[in-house]
Amino acid sequence: MSADSIEPRFSKFSSSRAFGSTILATALALTLTTGCSTKNYVRSQTGPLIQQTNDLDAKTAGDHRTIMDTDQRAQAGISKAQSAADDANQHAQVAGQSAEAAGQSAQEAVNRVDTLSGVVANLDNYNALSDVSVTFGFDKSVLTKADRAELDQVASSLTSARGYILAITGGTDSVGDAQYNYKLSQRRADAVVTYLSATYNIPPHKFYLIGIGKEDPVADNHSPAGRAKNRRVEVKLMSNMTQSTSTQGASSGGE
Repeated sequence: MSADSIEPRFSKFSSSRAFGSTILATALALTLTTGCSTKNYVRSQTGPLIQQTNDLDAKTAGDHRTIMDTDQRAQAGISKAQSAADDANQHAQVAGQSAEAAGQSAQEAVNRVDTLSGVVANLDNYNALSDVSVTFGFDKSVLTKADRAELDQVASSLTSARGYILAITGGTDSVGDAQYNYKLSQRRADAVVTYLSATYNIPPHKFYLIGIGKEDPVADNHSPAGRAKNRRVEVKLMSNMTQSTSTQGASSGGE
C-alpha cells in the first residue's frame, strides 16, 4: 500500500477524533452547567427551609429557657408559701399548747368543793348579782353558741363587781349511773370555767366549782323537758360588797 493511500485515511481518523472530542467537551460542559443550575435551584429552595428550621430551634430554646425560669420562680414561690404555712402552723400549735396548758393550770387552781358552806368565809355576807343557767345535750359537756352568749352576759357584769366569786354548779338528769353522772357534771362545770377564764382572764381562785351529778334536780326527771333542764350548769355571781349596779340573768333554753 502506498503512502498516498494511507494519508487520506489518517486525515479522516483525525477528523473523526477531533469531532468526538468536541462532542465530549460539549457534553461535559452541558453536564457541569446543568449540575450547577441544579445546585443553585436546590440551594434556593432549601435555604429558606434551613433558615426557618434555625429560627424554630432558636425560638424553642428561648421558650424552654422561659419555661424553666418560670418553673424556678414558681417552685421558689411554693417553697416560700409552704415555709410560711409551716411557720404559721407551728405558731398555732405552740399557741394551742399554751392555751391548753393555761386551761389545765386554771382547772387545777379552781376551788373544787361539795358546797360553799364552810368553804367561803362569811358566806352570809354574799349577795347574788346574777344567776344564769346553761343547758347541755344528753351525755354532752360542750357549750353551744347560745350557752356562750349567756356566759358573756355574766362576764359583762364583772366590770362593776367587787369582792366577787363565781359559784359554778354542774348537774345532770337522773338517767344513768350515779358515779358517771357525777363526773359528767364536773366536766360540764369545767367547760364553763374554761370558757370564762380563757375568754375573760378571770383568775382561777374566783371560781368555786361544784359537781352534784343527778342530785338536787331543778325540774321533774319524769319528763323529757324536765330532764333537759336538769342537764345544766348554774353560774352564780356573788359579792360580799355593795355594788353600784346589779344584773339578774335569765336561764337559757334546752338544746
